[in-house]
Amino acid sequence: MTMLHGPLDPLPPTTRRILVTGSSGAGKSTLRETISTTLQLPTVEIDSLYHGPNWKPRPTFAADVDHFSSGPCWVIEWQYSQVRALLLDRADAVIWLDHSRWTTTQRVVRRTLRRRFHRIDLWNGNQEPPLRTIFTDPDHIIRWSWRTHRQRRGEALDVARQTAGPVVVHLAGQTQVDAWIRGPLQQLANHDPNTDS
Repeated sequence: MTMLHGPLDPLPPTTRRILVTGSSGAGKSTLRETISTTLQLPTVEIDSLYHGPNWKPRPTFAADVDHFSSGPCWVIEWQYSQVRALLLDRADAVIWLDHSRWTTTQRVVRRTLRRRFHRIDLWNGNQEPPLRTIFTDPDHIIRWSWRTHRQRRGEALDVARQTAGPVVVHLAGQTQVDAWIRGPLQQLANHDPNTDS
């Protein structure tokens, strides 16, 4: 038995703690914001909790994630090994953005170029490093997206195979993402909790 849902399958009406997963460039942050707005859920970008000045990990990262996810309702990206198990244990649903490797690579390249050329501040004053670092840094975001694409898929499928875990919503391609937003997500937003038995 799996808990894998498609873009038109309704979510359980009690869904209020939501994780968004997918490779870099899949659109996790954008969908997280959409879910937060639609369901009026608290949200935070997990990268902002992790990255301190000069890209140093913040010492309070795990504690901050623990505090945020201890609430009754929220939406956040499912990232970072030290908090993944904690978040998964508390989640009602995992939204899996399963775009093609080509799509995510295009997106992450465009995003990286835009951020670098415009010197956009990201988290705690950090900016994208010089573009040449794609050749010298094995964890450069573009190389990271390509390398971890299959890993994100395996993680989502592992969760879907659990009989007692959260529901996993599989969204392959932007058309399915848009259909899910218009359908099950909006239905959940319109649900009246007073009708629950």
